Amino acid sequence: MASVYRKNTGVYYISVMFQNKRITRSLGTRSYKTARKVISQIEKQILSELVEGKQKERKNAQLSFSQLITQYIEYPNHDWSKRTRILFCSLLNRYLTVGLPHNPTTKAMTMRVINSCNNWGYKYGLISKAVKIEGGSKWESRLRVINSEELQSIFDNMNDKKFNSFVRLAYYTGARSSEIRQISRDNLFPEYLVAYGKTGKRIIKLNRQARRIIEEQNELWNYRRDFVSHKFKKEVRRLGIKDARFHDLRRTFGYNLIRQGRPIYEVSKLLGHSSVTTTERHYAPLLTTEIEDFIL
Repeated sequence: MASVYRKNTGVYYISVMFQNKRITRSLGTRSYKTARKVISQIEKQILSELVEGKQKERKNAQLSFSQLITQYIEYPNHDWSKRTRILFCSLLNRYLTVGLPHNPTTKAMTMRVINSCNNWGYKYGLISKAVKIEGGSKWESRLRVINSEELQSIFDNMNDKKFNSFVRLAYYTGARSSEIRQISRDNLFPEYLVAYGKTGKRIIKLNRQARRIIEEQNELWNYRRDFVSHKFKKEVRRLGIKDARFHDLRRTFGYNLIRQGRPIYEVSKLLGHSSVTTTERHYAPLLTTEIEDFIL
């Protein structure tokens, strides 16, 4: 008979007795409801491995990496959000098509997802060996901010008026693309917006500039993530602005507020960071360059 228990980390585990020996295994979820759904399946798998021999099963495993990816993504009992599933699918499929990306951060993220996929396949006997790609914990923080001349050029010369308004709203709120691509009137209030994105539900402060932009719109935006990213890169390249990405607007928002003397606590709240420490980690390298010359 199998039982379910939760460790201090919050993750649920299954415990199975076999021939006076207790076998435990992580269920990979912090949801008790999900744990209850998979317990019988995992119990059968554990007993099957013990009786038939796990090594024999793995030795005969012949799944290709593309087949493993399909099973990994479609497995219904991952404790993933919808956004995480889409992200993992995108990273893995792109890796199959063009290999590891050049961007250090995306490259490190892709490595971590590949390793996770391989470990999952090995755990469930779908591959004979879990090969780990080293370097998944190494990435470079992006420090690009858009200077005042570049920002003014974007606001003045981006021809698509609706997208121009979207870009200005992103800058004036410091919001993530995922939080404002599809705004509902029901979530708009006089001084703030209730948004749903990377960190779930959060309140985004609307200053006068942001409120004015929203008031000017007959219809609010309904953009896909890829459209926003590609459209912005295309427009800034046309304007001769190099190495600029849509997310740089958010970084520039925080950077400019700190330069104006806003307390780091306020900036952290406006950005929706989980803690002031997160804000300091992101902006400390940028602000070091603002220190005036000194003599020792």
